[in-house]
Amino acid sequence: MSEIKVVRSHAGQREERTITTGTKAWELFADDTEVIAARVGGVLRDLAHEVADGDEVESVAIDSADGRDILRHSAAHVMAQAVQDLFPDARLGIGPPVENGFYYDFDVETPFVPDDLAKIETRMRKIIKEGQRFSRRVTTDAEAIDELKDEPYKLELIGLKGSGNSADAAEGASVEVGSSADAELTIYDNIRRDGEVAWSDLCRGPHLPTTKRIPAFKLMRTAAAYWRGDEKNKQLQRIYGTAWETKEALEEHLHRIEEAERRDHRKLGRDLDLYSFPDEIGSGLPVFHPRGGVIKRVMEDYVRQRHIEEGFEYVGTPHIAKEGLFHTSGHLPYYGEGMFPALDVDGMDYRLKAMNCPMHNLIFRSRQRSYRELPLRLFEFGSVYRHEKSGVVHGLTRVRGFAQDDSHSYVTPEQAPAEIKHLLDFCLGLFRDFGLDDFYLELSTRDDSKPDKFIGSDDDWAMATGVLEQVAVDSGLELVPDPGGAAYYGPKISVQARDAIGRTWQMSTIQYDFNQPSAERFGLEYVADDGSRQEPVMIHSAKFGSIERFIGVLVEHYAGAFPPWLAPVQVQGIPVAERHLDHLYAVAKQMKAAGLRVDVDDSDDRMQKKIRNAQLQKVPFMVIVGDQDVEAGAVSFRYRDGRQDNGVPVDEAIERVAAAVASREQV
Repeated sequence: MSEIKVVRSHAGQREERTITTGTKAWELFADDTEVIAARVGGVLRDLAHEVADGDEVESVAIDSADGRDILRHSAAHVMAQAVQDLFPDARLGIGPPVENGFYYDFDVETPFVPDDLAKIETRMRKIIKEGQRFSRRVTTDAEAIDELKDEPYKLELIGLKGSGNSADAAEGASVEVGSSADAELTIYDNIRRDGEVAWSDLCRGPHLPTTKRIPAFKLMRTAAAYWRGDEKNKQLQRIYGTAWETKEALEEHLHRIEEAERRDHRKLGRDLDLYSFPDEIGSGLPVFHPRGGVIKRVMEDYVRQRHIEEGFEYVGTPHIAKEGLFHTSGHLPYYGEGMFPALDVDGMDYRLKAMNCPMHNLIFRSRQRSYRELPLRLFEFGSVYRHEKSGVVHGLTRVRGFAQDDSHSYVTPEQAPAEIKHLLDFCLGLFRDFGLDDFYLELSTRDDSKPDKFIGSDDDWAMATGVLEQVAVDSGLELVPDPGGAAYYGPKISVQARDAIGRTWQMSTIQYDFNQPSAERFGLEYVADDGSRQEPVMIHSAKFGSIERFIGVLVEHYAGAFPPWLAPVQVQGIPVAERHLDHLYAVAKQMKAAGLRVDVDDSDDRMQKKIRNAQLQKVPFMVIVGDQDVEAGAVSFRYRDGRQDNGVPVDEAIERVAAAVASREQV
């Protein structure tokens, strides 16, 4: 054996070590049982990987993002092994880690039922207890084809690799965690302690050292899924599961799921009579009921006023346009699958608009512009329509028709950084007004491996990306890269906001566009201070993305208990008996005159039921009137949390509600 030198990186410490040839990665981290894999030269590897001279070897802990992905991918293998133990005729699809869990697809004669999941979980626990070792081996296409001759979907993936379509093969065969180490075809064996191979799968890995390193898991549900996501392919059965580094972490996750179900905006929208999704209208096309309409109007009025205060000018554009407009903008060639099919109008093809920017460009181009007008900021609540696939439509958060709070800033290149900062500050301020204050930023850039999906020169992309990145860094917020996530016309910053239970929602997007203003597109110009004609930079920004989606997010963030300024009904009037109604109606009239939203429950229900109904409707305040209140010209003032003050003068009750509304804070 000879000596070699490597760099060990662990717990934030880097150190050079001299070791012998043949040393495995696990030997470098044997003192930390939380390490379950290693990153060698930037590539994720099993702990059984043999390190080489000059390698930089970084530990991967089980509770890190990569560590959890490896844990979950290993759990997916154990689940697939258990399924084939119990259902020998099941054929394997793919089994990747996903956010907070994993899944595996199977071709089975009969769909799985809940009792099957219980049996599979029991079998998984036995496999985990056995401590089977995950072992990687390199194979050839021919050897793999022979070994997996009874697995048609695996054979298809090998064929994709053999045809040169390695991206598709990698996606299905390995569902890689991190960077690809090489183009080798590999199989992972689950090996029992006696050396017998218990089960094998085509996979790139990496994996945990043994199945015993899976401390906590649960199978969640089943669903139908088309092979490789193509509805033309056979429908398989997908089993979803979750796995965590401790039993406590699993319990916390399951609690978050329960809380998310309690907050589901689709259920709350029905319970609170806010909106609905009629089949007669169509998938992804919601309608707002009167109470939901109040929330929508209040939000729109507030956001419209804030735009005006921030220097935007309100405009309006139609819902359809000639198809040629979207060729000019580049949307049909690069985003055509997201648009609805053409409409025949007087023998010409028209399109429902999926975005507002082409029409805003025409407003800019409608007359000569001077540099003195810039930044020129145009804004509208534009109704847009996107041809989302039925499988991804989800309540208000993924719809086909929505109102986009869309704006476009036309600036000189020199003004672009300041305008992007202005837009980012504006977005963050709006979210804070609506009760969201935990953010990070995502920078979406071009995928250089797919040049056909993007337009513009390398220099333009580098300059635009640099401007956005600098503004994002200067904000002091966490910045996360999103390679390949840019729009076809330019890079973007998106604001990711965390809600009351820690879930992340993408909110604002700010996009740098050097393409649509160009001579090849809309030919936008302004007259510079030297008299020359120059091309402006166009900056897209959508604060909420869509009003519908943001309402859905807020319903879940507040669990339907909106702060008073947004609540559809701010005050519920409740009489103790029918004889108190006249006084209560007089109080309600005064409150309405003060601009408050008040309902009076004059039903035949008993008072306690009326209070219960108001609580179920999550009304912020109740005013209850009995004999003493009538005599004193007062009300009993009740808060949403059950606190109650009796004998409150009417004027003071109105002031309490008005102050809570003005504060825009939760009560």
